[in-house]
Amino acid sequence: MSKRPWGYQPLPERPDPTWPLHSQTHAVRAGLARSGFGETSEALYLNSGFTYASAEQAAQSFGDEIDHFVYGRFANPTIAMFEERLAAIEGAEFCVGTGSGMSAIFASIACMVKSGDHIVAAAAMFSSCYVILTEILPKWGVTVEMVDGSNAEQWAAALSKPTKVVFIESPSNPMLEIVDIRMVSDLAHKVGATVIVDNVMASPILQKPLALGADVVMYSATKHIDGQGRVLAGAILGSNSYLQEHLSQFVRHTGPSLSPFNAWVLLKSLETMSMRVEQMSNSAQKVAEFLESRSEIKTVLYPGLKSHPGYEVAQKQMTAGGTTMGLEFAGGQAAAFKFMNALRVIDISNNLGDSKSLITHPASSTHRRIPPEVRAEMGITDGILRLSVGLEHSSDLLKDLEQAF
Repeated sequence: MSKRPWGYQPLPERPDPTWPLHSQTHAVRAGLARSGFGETSEALYLNSGFTYASAEQAAQSFGDEIDHFVYGRFANPTIAMFEERLAAIEGAEFCVGTGSGMSAIFASIACMVKSGDHIVAAAAMFSSCYVILTEILPKWGVTVEMVDGSNAEQWAAALSKPTKVVFIESPSNPMLEIVDIRMVSDLAHKVGATVIVDNVMASPILQKPLALGADVVMYSATKHIDGQGRVLAGAILGSNSYLQEHLSQFVRHTGPSLSPFNAWVLLKSLETMSMRVEQMSNSAQKVAEFLESRSEIKTVLYPGLKSHPGYEVAQKQMTAGGTTMGLEFAGGQAAAFKFMNALRVIDISNNLGDSKSLITHPASSTHRRIPPEVRAEMGITDGILRLSVGLEHSSDLLKDLEQAF
């Protein structure tokens, strides 16, 4: 056997800081595990399997008697670094990375429920979440009750009976509905329910659901966490008890695995996430205020505007209005399509939380799968557009919107 390459030697561990680190420092350094080469950037481990020094070590590893990577579907050094870093930013005890945001939301709920269990959810949600809750889980014998997320009386009535899971999107996609996470969590815990919050629209920078009383938070990491249109990924965060009692074995055996390469991309993205989200939110506030002044627009739905129905709650639980808004054209779909087609900087795309500003027509794209009568109940009319504000200079975005009108 040849000797190890030049320069390879175990690195001595440096003592940890004796003071609490800022979340932005966590975004750069949390979870960093250097190899013996002492690389500055996080290493990318693309292997699917791992070796053992002995048969006994392999047996101990599979028996969870020692910490040792076993198989890429279970854990990987690069993925582990991403998970530890995002958990540190979120203030969670653990994080599990997944292959997409939808695999994250499905696993977070499916790992808990069985036939006869009851779920209560805020009705305003992304279309694929709606399909999971109203079509897939009911096949398992799970009952699902939808409520108006902003109506405290409906929450109180729905959570007056035994409930296994409460699911919330706040802000919701695409109508930016705000749910009082603290109020709902307090009600849910009285009946023993686990509160799961889809925090995609706010990102870990603008809202901390766990600090507001939620038990689990999940993300499509494709959005703000990567935020540059490169990879699909998801994440589930919460307490160690939730991980051990529900999630761990579910993801291990069903395999919604995050790829090491995507995890490496996300690790680098986390370093700049706060700067990107804060800049995008600042621009979104200016864009929302401009759009609210236009006679062509019937309604602008943006949590940073005082006209938003959930403005006061958003002020309590978010640090800014976010990067995304809904706008309704008085002229319906024809006016909305004409406006989209006239844009020169903003792209037509169904993604959001991206460095490039993107606009889509939910009724004919992201929420097309939902029956028209349900879309109507959600307030998603044919005149609604969803605008995700990116990192372009706000002056260029405002000029593009102006000329499109």
